[in-house]
Amino acid sequence: MTTTPESPYQSYVYAYPHKTAYRPLPDRPSLAELWRDEKQDALSLYLHIPFCEVRCGFCNLFTRIGSPEGLTTAYLDALERQAGQVRDALSGTAGFALAAFGGGTPTYLTAAELERLCDIAEHRMGADLRGIPLSVEASPDTATADRLQVLAERGTTRLSLGVQSFLDEEARSAVRPQKRAAVEAALGRVRDAGFPVLNIDLIYGIDGQTPASWITSLDAALGWQPEELYLYPLYVRPLTGLGRHADNAASPEWDAQRLTLYRAGRDHLLAHGYEQVSMRMFRRAGAASASAGEYACQTDGMVGLGCGARSYTSKLHYSFDYAVDAREVRRIIDDYVAAPDFSRAELGWEMTDEETRRRHLVQSLLQGEGVDLAAYRGRFGSTPGQDFPAELAGFAANGWLAEDGDRLLLTPEGLAWSDAIGPRLFSAGVRERMAGYAPK
Repeated sequence: MTTTPESPYQSYVYAYPHKTAYRPLPDRPSLAELWRDEKQDALSLYLHIPFCEVRCGFCNLFTRIGSPEGLTTAYLDALERQAGQVRDALSGTAGFALAAFGGGTPTYLTAAELERLCDIAEHRMGADLRGIPLSVEASPDTATADRLQVLAERGTTRLSLGVQSFLDEEARSAVRPQKRAAVEAALGRVRDAGFPVLNIDLIYGIDGQTPASWITSLDAALGWQPEELYLYPLYVRPLTGLGRHADNAASPEWDAQRLTLYRAGRDHLLAHGYEQVSMRMFRRAGAASASAGEYACQTDGMVGLGCGARSYTSKLHYSFDYAVDAREVRRIIDDYVAAPDFSRAELGWEMTDEETRRRHLVQSLLQGEGVDLAAYRGRFGSTPGQDFPAELAGFAANGWLAEDGDRLLLTPEGLAWSDAIGPRLFSAGVRERMAGYAPK
């Protein structure tokens, strides 16, 4: 018997547990205590910049639109304070295997501020930005030549440009004010800067989008021969511009449109020499890769700096508060900028053995290469089928699972349903916490 859910678009699971499961930590554990017994030789470093020039209609990221005079300087001051205290909490031999600047839009910062951001990562945290993969997100309007030059000189290996659509009318439908000419000019500047990897983000499921218009956007992107492409299904979420005006945001008709466009996009990229890495990610065969180096997301920790960043140890995932509403975002940023002490974890989720197994499965199964069963057995002394028999049996009944040697993989149809598969692997405790979260 199959157990197909009503919609293939439940939730984008890029981390587990989801941040809406986090709650205030009564004991506010010290970072030194949290990191004391952690493996620290191949950490990931993430710096969050919570500013954008505009908020797109679909965006539910933690970000502020614009900034009063002096706020970005004050934010970088706070980031530097936090970096010093976090570095003190790590061991003297802690090392970083990769780094990323996200947001928001990191390139909202000026070229001089981006220099300072890199200095914080290098001189305060000890990350060798020129020696490890460094990924940076940018928007077309902020991808200026001076900013890109700084990022290239400081070691950026991957520049991700949020385009979403090359068609002006589709950009308007997504409440994203941009013109194709500006997008193309930005892509030219990015290519001129010489980053080893260019990623282009595109969205499908926009109102009025058709298979033909979707292929038009894909072909425009392919004209730049990007090393990577991310194809995102549109979601309409609470408190976003689209969410405030949408009627019956999720419907069978919209699901059908998104699935049709997903398959058209996937097939088009595969036919043009790209390999599918996950439901969303495609990499050009033989192209340079901004690989994670020695870092493994299933087992290595992450250090997040900035008010929208999360940090992961083996026993606790922690962060600051999260919001989408403009007033709440401003409050959280103002509190962060004024904070003198960053030595304790304030909000988070404690990881049990079961949750660690779930996280390992989620972060492996949703990738094209699937679960390395030998690595899973070596870490946990069991198999995913033994630990999660009901969930995996349901996936298999739907034709979503396959085994290839010592790997457990999603089938092509399973990859298409990734956003339904991921949430099915959430524990009851995580589901309860997420259901109790009040958007703000």
